[in-house]
Amino acid sequence: MHQRNNFEKTLEWLLFKSRWLLAPFYLGLVVSLLLLLAAFVGELGHIGPQILDPLHADPEQVILAVLSLIDLSLAGNLVVIVIFSGYENFVSKINTENSEDRPSWMGTLDFSGLKMKLIGSIVAISAISLLRAFMTLTEPEVPLDEARLKWMLMLHLTFVGSGLLFACMDWIGNRAEKPKEH
Repeated sequence: MHQRNNFEKTLEWLLFKSRWLLAPFYLGLVVSLLLLLAAFVGELGHIGPQILDPLHADPEQVILAVLSLIDLSLAGNLVVIVIFSGYENFVSKINTENSEDRPSWMGTLDFSGLKMKLIGSIVAISAISLLRAFMTLTEPEVPLDEARLKWMLMLHLTFVGSGLLFACMDWIGNRAEKPKEH
């Protein structure tokens, strides 16, 4: 067996403890979650009076407003997933003392699962933005910006393609890890 010297032990201890340098990143993401909440409340306050006026509520405007709120909600969900799974995978386990509120995926989401949830959320956010852009095409006062729509569509398809490639890579990786049965 390999005999470890003091330098090696100290270096390994330092490397292991350095994972705590990630903790401020996750605290920063909590701040970003608060910023998303402020944006959500601001958007709700901005659109609320318009939507609640049944005489002037345009159905397309209501749908666009709801899509904006869904967009912010998905972004918030994405931040929570990154905070929880990143912290648990790279820093330390979160002790919730068997709380019934603990999400079922906490502690089970590995880097591969996190990557798939991230790309799935990004694709959903991109799809909502694209739908919002397409819905404004029916508004006569909004000029058609073909270049912007093309770029949005290309970006969305890039996100979808990236998600498919990530899924394929995970599938290939999982098959390679499993022992072949004869």
